[in-house]
Amino acid sequence: MEKVRAKKHLGQHFLKDESIAAAIADTLNFEGYEDVLEIGPGMGVLTKYLLEKPINTYVIEIDTESVTYLDENYPKLKDKIISKDFLKYNINEIFEGKQFGIIGNFPYNISTQIVFRALEYRNQIPEFAGMFQKEVAERICEKKGTKAYGILSVLVQAFYDAEYLFTVDEHVFNPPPKVKSGVLRLRRKKDFSLPCGEKLFFTVVKTAFQQRRKTLRNSLKTLNLSDKLREDTTFDLRPEQLNVQQFIELTQKIEADAV
Repeated sequence: MEKVRAKKHLGQHFLKDESIAAAIADTLNFEGYEDVLEIGPGMGVLTKYLLEKPINTYVIEIDTESVTYLDENYPKLKDKIISKDFLKYNINEIFEGKQFGIIGNFPYNISTQIVFRALEYRNQIPEFAGMFQKEVAERICEKKGTKAYGILSVLVQAFYDAEYLFTVDEHVFNPPPKVKSGVLRLRRKKDFSLPCGEKLFFTVVKTAFQQRRKTLRNSLKTLNLSDKLREDTTFDLRPEQLNVQQFIELTQKIEADAV
């Protein structure tokens, strides 16, 4: 098998530039874990550099043509190719509760879903790095006070330090996407447990940003808050005006209000 056809419905854009692949592989420091999972390896342009690292590399790939190519061309991946959909697969069938890193040149059509899925495994993922559509990468790393700041920014940064690393032009892919790409790195905070109910925190953030133009007093109406709590000046603000810590404090106030 010479090459894999890029499939539009899978959002495949194969990276051609070896130096960029090597740079992405270098974004992880591999501390605190022995295994790394590459999502959507395609023809293995990033995989080959991961296989040079002192780490156990696993790949998860939904495209059967890519799986066949990897199997034929990367003997080091023997028994480490997972032919599944990352969004639906229970990754602990492989890692069994162990710590592992995530990396990839992520399909743009599901990249946000990949991040949300990874957050479900945050207790096991100390590091997460890879390439996204540029505006998605920027959104994940964005700080409060901008239009780009939103649900993804707050939920990721509650548990991880997010760093936008570099931008990648369209012409280094086959086929070239219509947008630029951005590479980021997430490193889990030393203390990543929240001093509030995590389920409620997720609900507050998502509910607030679903009506981001409204003040919190209006957007959080569905949470049935007491009149006394809704007098708090925090509720005069719109969601993009709160940083992560302020969202945590808001969740704590809502918890206390329900007691």
